[in-house]
Amino acid sequence: MSQQARSLLSLSVVSTSLIAQYRGVTYTGGQVAAANVKCIGIAERPTTVIGEIALVTTKGTAIAEAGGAITIGSALAFDAAGKVVMAALLAVAAPTMATGSLAVSAGLVGVTASVANGAGSITGTPTASAPVVTGGDLPQYIVGYALQAATTAGDLIEILMN
Repeated sequence: MSQQARSLLSLSVVSTSLIAQYRGVTYTGGQVAAANVKCIGIAERPTTVIGEIALVTTKGTAIAEAGGAITIGSALAFDAAGKVVMAALLAVAAPTMATGSLAVSAGLVGVTASVANGAGSITGTPTASAPVVTGGDLPQYIVGYALQAATTAGDLIEILMN
């Protein structure tokens, strides 16, 4: 589709693998070969030999090859071939209530219960803390956002680099 891009910052890297034009390039200079891999940018031209200098768009807009249908404004990640695909929506699961036995160690917490076959209530102060989310990386690396739609894999679209 698109054949325009405005690169604000292009970097040169020594290729460590053959890189197809408009595909993701890793920090080590190879073409993205696994889904959700972090990248330095999108290849502006293909490399034909390993060790060749590859020019990579890192900031601004870039032309990228779509790995499937993409809607405008979608967050984009990489597939295993270095093509951009729509990123999965971030989902948070609601906590579930477990059923089973309640064990209270002697002397730790005052608990009273009036429960029969799942009906009733248990009162007291919980001693276990809720799960805590830690870490700085999201489970999916967002390379950018679609400025154009793709109807099928192989379409070339303009993306705003993240």
